[in-house]
Amino acid sequence: MSINFDSALGIHADALRIRSQRAELLASNLANTDTPNYKARDIDFKDAMKMAASNQVSGLQTSHTNHIQLSGGQFSSPTVQFRTAMQDSLDGNTVDEQIEQAQFMQNSVQYQASLNFLGGKFKSLLTAIKGE
Repeated sequence: MSINFDSALGIHADALRIRSQRAELLASNLANTDTPNYKARDIDFKDAMKMAASNQVSGLQTSHTNHIQLSGGQFSSPTVQFRTAMQDSLDGNTVDEQIEQAQFMQNSVQYQASLNFLGGKFKSLLTAIKGE
C-alpha cells in the first residue's frame, strides 16, 4: 500500500510554502523602506489558502486543447497584491516600517506553527510505518 503524501500532510505543506513566499515579500518591503516610489507588496493568506485547498491555479488557463496541462491542477504561487498606504509619503514609498515589522513577526510565528504541524504529521506517519 502506497502513501499519498498530499492527503497525509493536508494543507500544512501549502501553508508553509505560502508563509515562506510571504516572508520573502515582507523582507523585501523592509529592505526597501527608503526606496523612492517603492510600493509595498503582500499576499492575502486566506485567499491563497482557499486557492490551495480547492487546487486552483493562479491565473493559468490554457487556450487550446493541445497545450500542456499542469499535473493534477497543482496550485501555483499566490497572487501578490500591493498594500494600501496608511499615510502618504513625499517620495511615493508606501512601506510603513512598523506595520511591515509586525506583519513579518506574525508571519514568522505562524510559519513556525506550520513547521510544528508538519513535524507532527511526519512523526505520525513514521509511527504508522514502524507499527509502534
